[in-house]
Amino acid sequence: MKNKLNLIALGLILPVVLIAVWEAAARLGWIESYLLPAPTVVVTSIIEMAQEGTLWAHVSITLYRVGAGFLIGTAAALFVGAAVGYFKQAERLLDPILQAFRSIPSLAWVPLFLLWMGIGEPSKVTLIAVGVFFPVYLNIVSGIQGVDRKLIEVGKVYRFSSLQLVRRIILPASLPSFLVGIRSGLGLGWMFVVAAELLGASEGLGYLLVLGQNTSSPELIIASIILFAALGKGTDALLKGIEAKSLKWQDNLQNAQ
Repeated sequence: MKNKLNLIALGLILPVVLIAVWEAAARLGWIESYLLPAPTVVVTSIIEMAQEGTLWAHVSITLYRVGAGFLIGTAAALFVGAAVGYFKQAERLLDPILQAFRSIPSLAWVPLFLLWMGIGEPSKVTLIAVGVFFPVYLNIVSGIQGVDRKLIEVGKVYRFSSLQLVRRIILPASLPSFLVGIRSGLGLGWMFVVAAELLGASEGLGYLLVLGQNTSSPELIIASIILFAALGKGTDALLKGIEAKSLKWQDNLQNAQ
């Protein structure tokens, strides 16, 4: 417990120093307030939105979009990635076109999704799902194809069925790559939700960014950025905790510390 508290305290040193320098620079007039308001002004803006009740509406709709897109993208990546990683013919059939789609910039999908699905929630969730899909897919394929062939041979010696090979050998061996993939996918999900909410949204943290720009309110823009950072860090910490518990059986450097 004491070690965890020391790690948290160590991680807080740099943010606290940066915030203190930022506050001092703003108070002393080194930075124009219309360009970068003081942290206290930003926090006051967040508190006011919370008291008005608008903050929770924006946060909840953004969390819903990221959560729905993350689940859909991860489920699709798990299904396709498992097939591509395990079956050679599936790799030859699917991987070339998926790699081509992966090279398409995220914003390039926006006009097409808006045309197909309008400005409602389906287009936003689909865009996030696309962003989540590719890092999860790549890590699943890499994890499955990276399983030691000798382990597979041992399973065959013990006459494991295909299902037993997947459950007892392939899944545990590829789990680290999969968990890294979903953390990367979630990070991209938070990036893609900004693109989704910048265009055609009336609620969400991305909408607050546009509102702050249109009303010349830098404190609103920075408040939205800070909320994005806090929510992204929180969800990543949750997945990191799940990853640590799931891989506790591994004899590696992290578990040794």
